[in-house]
Amino acid sequence: MILHANCKINLGLDILRRREDGYHELETLMVPVRGLFDEVEVTRRACSGVRFRTEGTAVDCPPEQNLCLRAFRLMHERYGVDGVEIRLDKRVPFGAGLGGGSSDATAVLLALDELFDLHLPETELIVCAAALGSDTAFFVRNVPQFCTGRGEILTPWPLDLSGLWIAIVKPDEGVSTREAYAGVTPRVPQVPLAERLRRPVGEWQREVTNDFEPSVFAAHPAIRAAKETLLAAGALYASMSGSGSAVFGLFDDPQKAERLQKQTPYVYKMEK
Repeated sequence: MILHANCKINLGLDILRRREDGYHELETLMVPVRGLFDEVEVTRRACSGVRFRTEGTAVDCPPEQNLCLRAFRLMHERYGVDGVEIRLDKRVPFGAGLGGGSSDATAVLLALDELFDLHLPETELIVCAAALGSDTAFFVRNVPQFCTGRGEILTPWPLDLSGLWIAIVKPDEGVSTREAYAGVTPRVPQVPLAERLRRPVGEWQREVTNDFEPSVFAAHPAIRAAKETLLAAGALYASMSGSGSAVFGLFDDPQKAERLQKQTPYVYKMEK
């Protein structure tokens, strides 16, 4: 079974407060970008255990720590699945705030659910995915969702960006999640993010912000420059995705987006 594990972007990201458990309370709207995906192939095999191999872009962690293997172990422990081969063709940039690893893990969960005829309800799949990471559960439904809590509380959001194009720029440098959170000062905005997102896309640039940007841009000028490049190219809205380091721009003119293809290969038409 082969699945396309697409990435996501964040439209707005408000860090509201630090919780007693060490996590941060946040609000963000996550949106799938179906044009940019990893290919995840999961098959059953006669012998027990799991065989894992990767292709494409090199992943910056030991294989045994890969989220695909963590997803298999979770399903093995909870539901007894065994005898699996997983092939990951990595295409989504890692360390980018695009959720590529989380999407891969969810793809493995969904594949195992089908291959082993578990027929788990969506609610249970979301619980399993949330155990693997804060944004992993998003990919179970894989539709625009307003995310609260630490990112695992999901509410479907009526959003259609299908008339727009997206360009994603991934600077060479990366930003760790720890670094991003260390630089942010939690705050509760006067106007909630949900209300700001209901305004026209043309108003988002001054209203819909990512709280990670100020400190990340100060430490990584190349990421700030990438966002400025997108705005100069005519993006209606540009922002860093998640904790970075990728930035994206939304365009209503495909020619403006396609002119950026000399700088980035990641230019796609948005889908519902």
